[in-house]
Amino acid sequence: MKLTELLNIENLNKQGIIHLLSLRDEFETKLLFAKADKVRKKYCGDEVHLRGIIEFSNHCDQHCLYCGLRLHNKNLPRYRMSKDEILNTARFIYKAGIRTIVLQSGEDSLYDCSEIESIIKEIKNELNVAITLSLGERSFEEYKIWKDAGADRYLLKHETANPKLYSIYHQGDDLENRLVHLRYLKSIGYQIGSGNIIGLPKQTLEDIADDLMLLKKLDVDMASISPFIPSPQTPYGNETKANVDLTLKGMATARIVLKDVHIPATTALGTLDEIGREKGLKVGANIIMPNYTPNPYRQNYQIYPDKKCISDDPLACGSCLTLMIELLGRQVGKTKGHSLKKVLA
Repeated sequence: MKLTELLNIENLNKQGIIHLLSLRDEFETKLLFAKADKVRKKYCGDEVHLRGIIEFSNHCDQHCLYCGLRLHNKNLPRYRMSKDEILNTARFIYKAGIRTIVLQSGEDSLYDCSEIESIIKEIKNELNVAITLSLGERSFEEYKIWKDAGADRYLLKHETANPKLYSIYHQGDDLENRLVHLRYLKSIGYQIGSGNIIGLPKQTLEDIADDLMLLKKLDVDMASISPFIPSPQTPYGNETKANVDLTLKGMATARIVLKDVHIPATTALGTLDEIGREKGLKVGANIIMPNYTPNPYRQNYQIYPDKKCISDDPLACGSCLTLMIELLGRQVGKTKGHSLKKVLA
């Protein structure tokens, strides 16, 4: 089948997805990217929504082989932001004109349910924002309490749809358990985000295709397609970093397959490639997530090393992102940027 015909198929199957991911010809790759950008414009418009991230704790109870926050990394200075520090940072994000606040941490069991609930309520009572939680796997009871407190979204990446690889990366954990959590989150009204990491050891194009098909099956509201960056002090510290072009093909194919989901141009992509986020916005992305974690904490949230803009002033970073978006002929979104799914419209 010709590429032009393949790109016009409404519902791509696994083999079609693999074909797009495996493109090598420069002209054909440009056709893929152009199609993804066209689909993005049709379903998402030209707005780029900013999500302000607060990485409030880098403690983590898990042992994932690829992540610098893993419990066994004894060389990482650990921190927990206080409630007041989190609230002050949320106010700063709001004053910057951003209407989604992402509360992110490692799987930190010492930050208990009531503390998170209180933070959500205070932010919601004071600021007209959407709240995304990215706290890893927690109990179903906690998810429900936080939803009732006002949380709007939950980001829980599946990382890989291959059960064997998932078990390897997560030291024996079960992929199906992660999917049960995602389904439950959706069932109680969260807008859910998930996604994969491209370039992990032992991963194949077939695995990436399965990732995209799983995201479609889960009916996610946001899909994060991010590249693997080896982190020191982890078992994968000496592995090869992800290929930027393959990551862009993954994002473009995700846009074509998933159509109306939010897709971020990730900071990790910008870390691997100086203009990676711009490239991501050109191949289907419509979200950027600037980091507002205050110093001295932000340099110690080391999922991977040398994170882009880690030492930048958040105010300067916001102005830089706005200029970048406008130079692409796009506009910064002024709303909360809720799910584009019809059921939530």
